[in-house]
Amino acid sequence: MADFNNIKNIRMDEYDYTLPENRIAKYPLTKRDQSKLLLWKNGTISDHTFATLPELLPPHSKLIFNNTKVIRARLFFRKETGAKIEIFLLDPAEPTDYSLNFQQTHECSWKCIVGNLKKWKNGVLKLPLSINNEATNLYAVNTGKSGNSQIIQFSWDRPQFSFSDILEAAGNIPIPPYLQRDTEEIDLTRYQTIFSKIKGSVAAPTAGLHFTDEVLQNLHLKGINTHELTLHVGAGTFQPVKSNTIDEHEMHTEHILVKKTFVKELMESHSSIIAVGTTSIRSLESLYQAGLKIIQNPSIQPNKLDVKQWEPYQNKLNFSRYEVLKVLHSYMETHQLDFISTSTQIIIVPGYEFKLVDGMITNFHQPKSTLLLLISAFLGNNWKKVYAHALDNDYRFLSYGDSNLYLK
Repeated sequence: MADFNNIKNIRMDEYDYTLPENRIAKYPLTKRDQSKLLLWKNGTISDHTFATLPELLPPHSKLIFNNTKVIRARLFFRKETGAKIEIFLLDPAEPTDYSLNFQQTHECSWKCIVGNLKKWKNGVLKLPLSINNEATNLYAVNTGKSGNSQIIQFSWDRPQFSFSDILEAAGNIPIPPYLQRDTEEIDLTRYQTIFSKIKGSVAAPTAGLHFTDEVLQNLHLKGINTHELTLHVGAGTFQPVKSNTIDEHEMHTEHILVKKTFVKELMESHSSIIAVGTTSIRSLESLYQAGLKIIQNPSIQPNKLDVKQWEPYQNKLNFSRYEVLKVLHSYMETHQLDFISTSTQIIIVPGYEFKLVDGMITNFHQPKSTLLLLISAFLGNNWKKVYAHALDNDYRFLSYGDSNLYLK
């Protein structure tokens, strides 16, 4: 691990590049797996299509997906005055568990960002809905501030509908702001991966958008195993780094769900672990850090396994992948946990030592972003060659853009 002070003083202007507006993919390709795939392998760059991925991966690799599902997190209300109020759901406040919150049949509350807040000082907002040809009303009340967000209490007058039903009827898929367009019909399916299952994200794990049933089938034919974990992607993924150095940037918090069977499979594996997307990378590396917490304090409670932003850089312990996962698995058995549910604020920047990830599939990221720092942590300064090659060879950038496979 590099010196912590040097890491915190990383200057963001060293991770800048010029991204022309016309290189940002505003819409997905007709077929998911026809996107370009840039392969970086031990310093060598080559060009492929995503459909050929099974031929490019190391034999018997383990491919790790994030199975989170994007929720219809944007709600639009109108006051009686005609003022338009946008409510953007971030995290469940009551109940705090995602699954329980979506199952509520009368009311629930969320941490939200409110657009045009100055026009909504008080009072109840009302949104008439029709679900299965039955009329209902969704109500919203602002109950106060929590950090940089507002706590909004939602209620509805038809208890046969869950909050999940309400969102399906009332909400909009929150496509990235840099697409500079409204959500359209195509986004309802194409801004989800084909393996999305667990509702909770407000942004897609976009590296997974390239996969098709055919690609998955060919992976299995090649003897490449696929496994799933869950990290609910927060709106903070689009938050730009506004400070000159990275130590002044506060990383957003996201929620992870990892099954005991998954931990056991990783523990017993000697294969290369290839993470699909930065969210899977952050989940896997946070899993290692959670295991270190248990090694340091075997009596730690499950709700104390959250990973703080700079924790990995301050912890001097160094155990093998197998040792950490074995301790984590034993801990889950002792506490009769079928899964670990925790949060992570981990920030992966140059100087970070990857503990569980041997390779990654990812899209092209915005200049001066924490995601670009993560890529540089794996590639070193080679990221500049990779991005220059992509810009010179008509690759499409960002969420609906083309993909990369990085292998060492």
